[in-house]
Amino acid sequence: MNLLTIFNILPLGEGFGFNDNILETNIINLAAVVGIVVFFVGKNFSILLENRQQTILNNLREANQRASEALERYNQAKKQLELAEKKAKDIRQEGTLKARQEKENCFNQYKLDLVRLEEYKQETLQFYQQKAFQQIYVSIVSRALGEVKQKFNKPLSEQFHATINNFVIARLTEYNP
Repeated sequence: MNLLTIFNILPLGEGFGFNDNILETNIINLAAVVGIVVFFVGKNFSILLENRQQTILNNLREANQRASEALERYNQAKKQLELAEKKAKDIRQEGTLKARQEKENCFNQYKLDLVRLEEYKQETLQFYQQKAFQQIYVSIVSRALGEVKQKFNKPLSEQFHATINNFVIARLTEYNP
């Protein structure tokens, strides 16, 4: 059984069926409308499609251009980043070197200051020792002079005169011109 016989078996007007009358189905009218639409709208539609195609192609070209510009900016940024990292590394190394040198300079200066302070301490000690010795010397000399003055103020005993005379005589006898 073919498809047409199935539709012929179904009674007409009772539900769903196939109308094979061309004039009643408006197929000719639809074909004429579609033909007129295609004739008049076809050029505009093809122009519209061509415009759309050009727009899409322009958008693709612009996208490619923007992508290449973005890639170029990315490469430039990458180069700048590498330069910045290298410069940062150099600065870090230079800073470490300067810090080490400054540390050594401070340590050497500390040693020099320590030596200088030790010398100053020794000089100060010597100064105060000399001052103390001088004070002791002055004290001893003034005490001795005081005792001598006291002895001169006292009348001399005969024994002292005899001792002095014997001393002077002994000196004179030892004298050989």
